[in-house]
Amino acid sequence: MQVISAARQEWILPFTGLQPAQFRRLVRLVAERGGDAIADGRPGRQWSLDLADRVLLVAAYWRTNLTMRQIGPLFGVSHSAAHRVIDTLGPLLALAPVRRRRVDQIAIVDGTLVPTWDHRLAAPSKNYRYSTNLQLAIDAHTRLVVALGDPQPGNRNDTIVYRTSGIDQKLAGRPVMADGAYRGNPDVIIPYRKPADGSELPEWKKDLNRHHRTVWAQVEHALARMKTFTILRDYRRAAHTLTDESGIAHLHNIILAG
Repeated sequence: MQVISAARQEWILPFTGLQPAQFRRLVRLVAERGGDAIADGRPGRQWSLDLADRVLLVAAYWRTNLTMRQIGPLFGVSHSAAHRVIDTLGPLLALAPVRRRRVDQIAIVDGTLVPTWDHRLAAPSKNYRYSTNLQLAIDAHTRLVVALGDPQPGNRNDTIVYRTSGIDQKLAGRPVMADGAYRGNPDVIIPYRKPADGSELPEWKKDLNRHHRTVWAQVEHALARMKTFTILRDYRRAAHTLTDESGIAHLHNIILAG
């Protein structure tokens, strides 16, 4: 028996964060990307759930971080079928690359630690858990996510992960702001540091640092909003699939844009 269905609009907002109209647009986008034509891996056999319910299942999994044995019965399918839905449909919800941008667009970048069970990529980090470092960049004007880096071991600092995750290439050609942890990347705008002799910064540099903190804080807010999808607080899947979770950034953008 199926408990949750996209046919009942009252289930959409709590499990996706989207309004019903936004959710319908998302389903149409996934259909355009080929989601409606995908079978469950066996020729001639179609999914038991329609496309809207499959999209809802993936979003609900990201939002609640339930296990497959918990999420499957809620949608009236087996845990293995739920697993196939997430593996197949998750990448189709991914954040689309930005094709056009304003000439004056400024990106703000920051990293976050995602506790990850897969120790093949995760490493012990400052929170004493096995984590991966996930880099995220937003548009300073719209606050929408514009790029995600590939997950890296959590014991690497942001200044290194910025280069090794590939996000630097995605942001090439535009001004990028970050905090002091990105020291060593000359193409990134970071706050002024105190002189080595311990003297105070001049007042104009302090004013610029205050303005920098005000603008840069927006990326922290974006990360907090994304972590309402609790899968990013305790990631049990294979670490390499974190790149598939750019769909969470896509949902974040839809919610924020309205």
